Amino acid sequence: MSGRTGARVEPAAIERRRAAITAEIAALGLPLPGSLVERRTRCGNPGCRCHGDPPQLHGPYLTWTRKVQNKTVTRTLDTEQAKRLRPLIDNARRLRELVTELETLALGHIDQAQPTPRS
Repeated sequence: MSGRTGARVEPAAIERRRAAITAEIAALGLPLPGSLVERRTRCGNPGCRCHGDPPQLHGPYLTWTRKVQNKTVTRTLDTEQAKRLRPLIDNARRLRELVTELETLALGHIDQAQPTPRS
């Protein structure tokens, strides 16, 4: 939060921001990791319009890509499925942002803690 500037942030301000972040996390809908991509492709038929000048590529093909057990998994979706998934993917992205901010707050809290004297 302010570890970069060197200014001291009050513990009450840190707590208020933490409470706001946790409230926003609680209000988020279901998160779904991954990304939605629109792809256009060429086929293998040399006489097809996709090889013309100018090319008219096939598609759009909507795909959802994510990691499952350290493997990339891609699924082709129809337009309705993509519309339903987009808000869930946006929720996952926002959740990651909020967790990163909580981690930053925790680091700021640690940096401001008074060292305990050793006996």
